[in-house]
Amino acid sequence: MEFNHISVLLTETIDGLNVRPGKIYVDGTLGGGGHAYEVCKRLNQKGKFIGIDQDLAAISAAGRRLEEFGELVTIVRDNYCNMNDILHNQQINKVDGIVLDLGVSSYQLDTAERGFSYMEEASLDMRMDQRQDKTAKDIVNTYTEEKLYHIIRDYGEDKFAKNIAKHIVRYRENQVIETTTQLVEVIKGAIPLKVRMNGGHPAKKTFQAIRIELNQELNVLKETLNTMIDLLEDDGRICVITFHSLEDRIVKNIFRENEKPCICPPGFPVCVCNRKSKGHVVTRKPILPSEEELEMNRRSKSAKLRIFEKQQEK
Repeated sequence: MEFNHISVLLTETIDGLNVRPGKIYVDGTLGGGGHAYEVCKRLNQKGKFIGIDQDLAAISAAGRRLEEFGELVTIVRDNYCNMNDILHNQQINKVDGIVLDLGVSSYQLDTAERGFSYMEEASLDMRMDQRQDKTAKDIVNTYTEEKLYHIIRDYGEDKFAKNIAKHIVRYRENQVIETTTQLVEVIKGAIPLKVRMNGGHPAKKTFQAIRIELNQELNVLKETLNTMIDLLEDDGRICVITFHSLEDRIVKNIFRENEKPCICPPGFPVCVCNRKSKGHVVTRKPILPSEEELEMNRRSKSAKLRIFEKQQEK
Protein backbone atom coordinates (compact mmCIF):
# COMPACT_ATOMS: atom_id res chain seq x y z
CA MET A 1 0.00 0.00 0.00
CA GLU A 2 1.27 3.47 -0.90
CA PHE A 3 2.14 5.68 2.08
CA ASN A 4 -0.65 8.26 1.95
CA HIS A 5 -0.83 10.74 4.77
CA ILE A 6 -2.39 14.20 4.70
CA SER A 7 -0.24 16.57 6.75
CA VAL A 8 -2.47 18.27 9.31
CA LEU A 9 -2.18 22.02 9.96
CA LEU A 10 0.47 22.18 7.24
CA THR A 11 0.42 25.92 6.47
CA GLU A 12 0.05 26.86 10.13
CA THR A 13 3.00 24.67 11.14
CA ILE A 14 5.34 25.91 8.43
CA ASP A 15 4.41 29.54 9.13
CA GLY A 16 4.90 28.95 12.85
CA LEU A 17 8.29 27.36 12.29
CA ASN A 18 9.52 30.59 10.66
CA VAL A 19 11.85 28.75 8.26
CA ARG A 20 15.02 30.65 7.28
CA PRO A 21 16.93 29.50 4.15
CA GLY A 22 20.39 28.71 5.54
CA LYS A 23 19.35 27.10 8.83
CA ILE A 24 18.95 23.58 10.25
CA TYR A 25 15.57 21.92 10.81
CA VAL A 26 14.46 18.58 12.23
CA ASP A 27 11.22 16.63 11.84
CA GLY A 28 11.04 14.07 14.63
CA THR A 29 7.98 12.31 13.16
CA LEU A 30 8.78 12.38 9.45
CA GLY A 31 5.84 10.31 8.21
CA GLY A 32 5.34 10.72 4.47
CA GLY A 33 7.37 13.92 4.44
CA GLY A 34 4.54 16.44 4.03
CA HIS A 35 5.81 19.00 6.55
CA ALA A 36 9.39 18.13 5.56
CA TYR A 37 8.80 18.95 1.89
CA GLU A 38 7.52 22.42 2.70
CA VAL A 39 10.49 23.08 4.99
CA CYS A 40 13.00 21.89 2.37
CA LYS A 41 11.41 24.09 -0.32
CA ARG A 42 12.37 27.09 1.78
CA LEU A 43 16.01 26.11 2.34
CA ASN A 44 19.04 27.10 0.29
CA GLN A 45 22.26 25.12 -0.23
CA LYS A 46 23.54 26.21 3.18
CA GLY A 47 20.48 24.78 4.91
CA LYS A 48 20.05 21.29 6.30
CA PHE A 49 17.11 19.04 7.10
CA ILE A 50 17.09 15.93 9.30
CA GLY A 51 14.05 13.64 9.23
CA ILE A 52 13.48 10.98 11.90
CA ASP A 53 10.91 8.18 11.96
CA GLN A 54 10.62 4.67 13.38
CA ASP A 55 8.44 3.33 10.59
CA LEU A 56 10.24 1.79 7.61
CA ALA A 57 7.30 2.53 5.29
CA ALA A 58 7.47 6.21 6.30
CA ILE A 59 11.23 6.30 5.77
CA SER A 60 10.83 4.86 2.25
CA ALA A 61 7.99 7.19 1.31
CA ALA A 62 9.68 10.31 2.67
CA GLY A 63 12.93 9.35 0.95
CA ARG A 64 11.17 9.31 -2.41
CA ARG A 65 9.31 12.53 -1.72
CA LEU A 66 12.42 14.45 -0.61
CA GLU A 67 14.79 12.99 -3.19
CA GLU A 68 14.87 16.20 -5.22
CA PHE A 69 16.56 18.06 -2.35
CA GLY A 70 19.61 15.80 -2.48
CA GLU A 71 22.28 16.36 0.14
CA LEU A 72 20.21 18.92 2.04
CA VAL A 73 18.28 15.99 3.53
CA THR A 74 19.37 13.31 5.98
CA ILE A 75 16.83 10.64 7.00
CA VAL A 76 17.33 8.45 10.07
CA ARG A 77 15.25 5.47 11.18
CA ASP A 78 14.95 5.96 14.92
CA ASN A 79 12.73 7.28 17.69
CA TYR A 80 12.77 11.05 18.19
CA CYS A 81 13.65 10.43 21.84
CA ASN A 82 17.18 9.84 20.53
CA MET A 83 17.31 13.19 18.72
CA ASN A 84 20.23 14.47 20.78
CA ASP A 85 22.40 11.46 19.81
CA ILE A 86 21.23 11.56 16.20
CA LEU A 87 22.27 15.20 15.86
CA HIS A 88 25.55 14.55 17.66
CA ASN A 89 26.33 11.84 15.08
CA GLN A 90 25.69 14.46 12.39
CA GLN A 91 28.07 16.82 14.22
CA ILE A 92 25.20 19.19 14.96
CA ASN A 93 24.89 20.83 18.38
CA LYS A 94 21.96 23.18 17.82
CA VAL A 95 19.09 23.48 15.35
CA ASP A 96 16.77 26.29 14.29
CA GLY A 97 13.47 24.44 14.28
CA ILE A 98 11.82 21.16 15.24
CA VAL A 99 8.49 19.67 14.14
CA LEU A 100 6.58 16.88 15.90
CA ASP A 101 3.34 15.56 14.39
CA LEU A 102 2.31 13.08 17.05
CA GLY A 103 0.04 10.04 17.02
CA VAL A 104 -0.66 7.43 14.39
CA SER A 105 -0.52 8.21 10.66
CA SER A 106 -3.30 7.71 8.12
CA TYR A 107 -1.13 5.07 6.45
CA GLN A 108 -0.77 3.10 9.68
CA LEU A 109 -4.52 3.29 10.34
CA ASP A 110 -5.46 2.35 6.79
CA THR A 111 -3.00 -0.54 6.45
CA ALA A 112 -5.08 -3.26 8.08
CA GLU A 113 -2.21 -5.67 8.78
CA ARG A 114 -0.55 -3.10 11.05
CA GLY A 115 -3.33 -3.76 13.57
CA PHE A 116 -3.97 -0.13 14.54
CA SER A 117 -7.55 0.00 13.31
CA TYR A 118 -10.59 -1.33 15.14
CA MET A 119 -12.48 -1.25 11.82
CA GLU A 120 -10.49 -4.00 10.06
CA GLU A 121 -9.59 -7.56 11.04
CA ALA A 122 -5.87 -8.09 11.58
CA SER A 123 -3.38 -9.50 14.04
CA LEU A 124 -3.05 -7.36 17.17
CA ASP A 125 0.17 -5.55 16.32
CA MET A 126 0.16 -1.72 16.68
CA ARG A 127 3.97 -1.38 16.59
CA MET A 128 5.17 1.92 15.18
CA ASP A 129 8.63 0.38 14.95
CA GLN A 130 8.26 -3.16 13.64
CA ARG A 131 11.76 -4.04 14.78
CA GLN A 132 10.54 -4.30 18.37
CA ASP A 133 9.37 -7.72 19.58
CA LYS A 134 6.51 -6.71 21.85
CA THR A 135 3.08 -6.22 20.23
CA ALA A 136 -0.41 -5.24 21.31
CA LYS A 137 -1.22 -8.95 21.50
CA ASP A 138 1.34 -9.30 24.31
CA ILE A 139 -0.24 -6.48 26.29
CA VAL A 140 -3.78 -7.78 25.90
CA ASN A 141 -2.88 -11.36 26.80
CA THR A 142 -0.24 -10.94 29.52
CA TYR A 143 -0.96 -7.76 31.49
CA THR A 144 -2.82 -8.19 34.76
CA GLU A 145 -6.39 -7.01 35.05
CA GLU A 146 -5.26 -4.17 37.31
CA LYS A 147 -2.62 -3.00 34.84
CA LEU A 148 -5.02 -3.19 31.91
CA TYR A 149 -7.54 -1.17 33.90
CA HIS A 150 -5.01 1.59 34.64
CA ILE A 151 -3.86 1.76 31.02
CA ILE A 152 -7.39 1.97 29.61
CA ARG A 153 -8.42 4.49 32.26
CA ASP A 154 -5.33 6.70 32.04
CA TYR A 155 -4.46 6.51 28.34
CA GLY A 156 -7.93 5.90 26.92
CA GLU A 157 -9.88 7.96 29.46
CA ASP A 158 -12.66 5.38 29.20
CA LYS A 159 -15.15 5.34 32.08
CA PHE A 160 -15.77 1.63 31.43
CA ALA A 161 -12.08 0.80 31.83
CA LYS A 162 -12.58 -1.49 34.83
CA ASN A 163 -15.24 -3.57 33.11
CA ILE A 164 -13.28 -3.73 29.84
CA ALA A 165 -10.19 -5.02 31.68
CA LYS A 166 -12.34 -7.60 33.49
CA HIS A 167 -13.87 -8.84 30.22
CA ILE A 168 -10.46 -9.10 28.54
CA VAL A 169 -9.05 -11.23 31.35
CA ARG A 170 -12.17 -13.42 31.50
CA TYR A 171 -12.10 -14.02 27.73
CA ARG A 172 -8.41 -14.90 27.56
CA GLU A 173 -8.80 -17.56 30.25
CA ASN A 174 -10.32 -19.75 27.54
CA GLN A 175 -8.83 -18.34 24.36
CA VAL A 176 -5.89 -16.16 23.33
CA ILE A 177 -6.98 -12.80 21.92
CA GLU A 178 -5.22 -12.85 18.54
CA THR A 179 -7.03 -10.32 16.36
CA THR A 180 -8.45 -6.81 16.36
CA THR A 181 -11.97 -8.13 15.77
CA GLN A 182 -11.74 -10.45 18.77
CA LEU A 183 -10.71 -7.54 20.97
CA VAL A 184 -13.49 -5.33 19.58
CA GLU A 185 -16.10 -7.98 20.46
CA VAL A 186 -14.72 -8.31 23.99
CA ILE A 187 -14.87 -4.53 24.45
CA LYS A 188 -18.42 -4.36 23.11
CA GLY A 189 -19.46 -6.95 25.68
CA ALA A 190 -18.12 -4.73 28.47
CA ILE A 191 -20.07 -1.60 27.48
CA PRO A 192 -23.85 -1.20 27.91
CA LEU A 193 -25.81 -1.41 24.66
CA LYS A 194 -27.41 2.00 25.19
CA VAL A 195 -23.98 3.63 25.43
CA ARG A 196 -22.73 1.76 22.35
CA MET A 197 -25.73 2.91 20.34
CA ASN A 198 -25.39 6.59 21.27
CA GLY A 199 -21.62 7.10 21.38
CA GLY A 200 -18.68 6.68 19.02
CA HIS A 201 -17.04 3.35 18.31
CA PRO A 202 -16.80 1.47 21.63
CA ALA A 203 -13.26 0.22 20.95
CA LYS A 204 -11.70 3.57 20.01
CA LYS A 205 -10.46 4.54 23.48
CA THR A 206 -9.14 1.09 24.39
CA PHE A 207 -7.24 0.79 21.10
CA GLN A 208 -5.75 4.22 21.69
CA ALA A 209 -4.72 3.24 25.22
CA ILE A 210 -3.03 -0.01 24.12
CA ARG A 211 -1.21 1.75 21.28
CA ILE A 212 0.10 4.46 23.61
CA GLU A 213 1.28 1.88 26.15
CA LEU A 214 2.95 -0.30 23.53
CA ASN A 215 4.84 2.55 21.87
CA GLN A 216 5.40 4.49 25.11
CA GLU A 217 4.17 7.61 23.32
CA LEU A 218 3.44 9.81 26.33
CA ASN A 219 6.57 8.84 28.25
CA VAL A 220 8.76 9.57 25.23
CA LEU A 221 7.13 12.98 24.77
CA LYS A 222 7.36 13.86 28.46
CA GLU A 223 10.99 12.79 28.77
CA THR A 224 12.21 14.38 25.52
CA LEU A 225 10.46 17.73 25.06
CA ASN A 226 12.75 19.65 27.44
CA THR A 227 15.81 18.25 25.66
CA MET A 228 14.44 19.36 22.30
CA ILE A 229 13.91 22.90 23.59
CA ASP A 230 17.55 22.88 24.78
CA LEU A 231 18.62 21.84 21.27
CA LEU A 232 17.18 25.03 19.77
CA GLU A 233 19.28 28.02 18.80
CA ASP A 234 18.13 31.41 20.07
CA ASP A 235 15.01 32.40 18.07
CA GLY A 236 14.58 28.75 17.09
CA ARG A 237 11.08 27.27 17.32
CA ILE A 238 9.47 23.93 18.08
CA CYS A 239 6.03 23.15 16.64
CA VAL A 240 4.09 20.24 18.15
CA ILE A 241 0.83 18.86 16.75
CA THR A 242 -1.18 16.71 19.16
CA PHE A 243 -4.33 14.66 18.65
CA HIS A 244 -5.68 14.02 22.13
CA SER A 245 -5.88 15.76 25.48
CA LEU A 246 -3.14 13.69 27.15
CA GLU A 247 -0.49 14.75 24.61
CA ASP A 248 -1.72 18.32 24.51
CA ARG A 249 -1.60 18.65 28.30
CA ILE A 250 2.03 17.49 28.39
CA VAL A 251 3.06 19.94 25.66
CA LYS A 252 1.13 22.84 27.22
CA ASN A 253 2.62 22.27 30.68
CA ILE A 254 6.22 21.79 29.53
CA PHE A 255 6.08 24.87 27.30
CA ARG A 256 4.67 26.88 30.20
CA GLU A 257 7.34 25.59 32.62
CA ASN A 258 10.10 26.56 30.18
CA GLU A 259 8.65 30.05 29.82
CA LYS A 260 8.06 30.62 33.54
CA PRO A 261 10.21 28.12 35.46
CA CYS A 262 10.41 30.04 38.75
CA ILE A 263 9.27 27.93 41.72
CA CYS A 264 9.64 30.61 44.41
CA PRO A 265 6.56 31.21 46.59
CA PRO A 266 4.34 33.98 45.18
CA GLY A 267 5.07 36.25 48.15
CA PHE A 268 8.85 36.38 47.56
CA PRO A 269 9.97 39.89 46.50
CA VAL A 270 12.76 38.49 44.29
CA CYS A 271 13.49 35.12 42.67
CA VAL A 272 15.95 33.01 44.65
CA CYS A 273 15.50 29.67 42.82
CA ASN A 274 17.60 30.99 39.91
CA ARG A 275 15.61 29.07 37.33
CA LYS A 276 15.77 31.05 34.08
CA SER A 277 13.21 31.29 31.32
CA LYS A 278 14.26 29.55 28.10
CA GLY A 279 11.85 31.41 25.84
CA HIS A 280 8.18 32.10 25.33
CA VAL A 281 5.04 30.33 24.23
CA VAL A 282 4.04 31.70 20.82
CA THR A 283 0.56 30.13 20.95
CA ARG A 284 -1.34 31.23 24.06
CA LYS A 285 -4.18 29.07 22.76
CA PRO A 286 -3.55 26.12 20.45
CA ILE A 287 -4.02 26.62 16.72
CA LEU A 288 -6.89 24.48 15.40
CA PRO A 289 -7.72 23.29 11.87
CA SER A 290 -9.75 25.64 9.69
CA GLU A 291 -13.27 24.78 8.56
CA GLU A 292 -11.85 24.14 5.09
CA GLU A 293 -9.30 21.65 6.43
CA LEU A 294 -11.94 19.90 8.52
CA GLU A 295 -14.05 19.42 5.41
CA MET A 296 -11.10 18.00 3.45
CA ASN A 297 -9.68 15.79 6.21
CA ARG A 298 -11.97 14.55 8.97
CA ARG A 299 -9.00 13.11 10.87
CA SER A 300 -7.76 16.64 11.54
CA LYS A 301 -10.71 17.27 13.87
CA SER A 302 -8.83 16.78 17.16
CA ALA A 303 -5.51 18.31 16.03
CA LYS A 304 -3.93 21.12 18.05
CA LEU A 305 -0.73 23.00 17.26
CA ARG A 306 1.40 24.62 19.97
CA ILE A 307 4.59 26.60 19.31
CA PHE A 308 7.49 27.57 21.58
CA GLU A 309 10.31 29.98 20.69
CA LYS A 310 13.72 29.69 22.31
CA GLN A 311 15.27 32.90 23.58
CA GLN A 312 18.56 33.70 25.24
CA GLU A 313 18.38 33.00 28.96
CA LYS A 314 18.31 36.15 31.07
